[in-house]
Amino acid sequence: MKISQSTFTIVANGFADGPAQPLRDYLLEHKAKKVIMVNHPLVAEGSNKHLVTTYEKGKLVSQKKYALPNRPPYTFGLDPFVPLKLPDSTAWFGFNNLATLRGLRRKKRGKVQLVYYWAVDFVPNRFGNNPLTKIYNKVDKNVSTNADARIELAQAAVKLRADYLGLDTNKMAPTLTVPMGTWLDRTPKAKDTAWQRKKIVYLGHLVERQGVATLVKALGIIMKQDPDVTADIVGGGPLLDDLKALAKELGIAKCVTFHGFVKEHQDVEAILASGTVAAAPYVKDETSFTQFADPGKLKAYLGASLPIVLTDVPPNAHELEKAGAAIIVKDSPQAVADGLSSLLSDQAKWNKAHKAAAKLAQEFDWNHLLGRALAELGFE
Repeated sequence: MKISQSTFTIVANGFADGPAQPLRDYLLEHKAKKVIMVNHPLVAEGSNKHLVTTYEKGKLVSQKKYALPNRPPYTFGLDPFVPLKLPDSTAWFGFNNLATLRGLRRKKRGKVQLVYYWAVDFVPNRFGNNPLTKIYNKVDKNVSTNADARIELAQAAVKLRADYLGLDTNKMAPTLTVPMGTWLDRTPKAKDTAWQRKKIVYLGHLVERQGVATLVKALGIIMKQDPDVTADIVGGGPLLDDLKALAKELGIAKCVTFHGFVKEHQDVEAILASGTVAAAPYVKDETSFTQFADPGKLKAYLGASLPIVLTDVPPNAHELEKAGAAIIVKDSPQAVADGLSSLLSDQAKWNKAHKAAAKLAQEFDWNHLLGRALAELGFE
């Protein structure tokens, strides 16, 4: 099937850049006949608006907003009803199991030809020991079996989801692995002179599991030793005010810029490219879904040619370290401070890691990843 002759519906929660947004951009670039993008709310502190955007041959033709109560996870049940009517489509990409279930129901009514479940994470016992988790698992098993294909971000999640849900390998949907990527052709990159800036950057949701408080405490240690170091923290979340207060308490508020949520990803990319070293100090927690995921921030860091200092929570942490693009540290302010300082204080070490990050990023170009995945699904 030709992309230029096909209609695609993409349904996701949230507005972050990936993987739903890169898929949209790829299809627009390749002049898909029509793309309908449905964005539902994701987090309680985010927008309560459901956004439905339609494109034809790469051009925006309409955008509609629906404001509804937003108290996740309870209001996720509203998502399959927004909007009530959608055009027929050649392919439906659901970026969570509820979205995929809606696609399967539409397929049963002859409104969709092909339905794909693109799983953005894997979380055992997602909502704890309550009925919501049982419902979630039932839906997950349904769509993992009945979708035309299941797409996972990491190979680890392929087996873990199947084992956890008790999927019959003879009946489950064909599975592809498509890691998070980066737009190498459009992404600004840190220059070879970036070491002189001494700027630490962080991108992500400001919640406890991301370890941002650990990072701010580490910044307090570093900036006492070197007052020329600065930091940019990009992202919104419930801890934003607490982190600002912590920076003030540590006496580093003037050296740390909290950007909050940055709407345009091009602006995020520019901030990252202005940095020297990137941080991803995930909290070590056995319940964290990051240990089964492929965090998009890491690919954004690589795309900006930035060396990374991170804990070994993400499954690809050791792969990044082996490639020379990252340093793995323990989950503590002092360890994070030491890792960052080792790159900020040693130009030769930084330069080697900087070049390794740029080289590794070549493997994760969205054009390559999405082109290959769509080809496997039968689109050209």
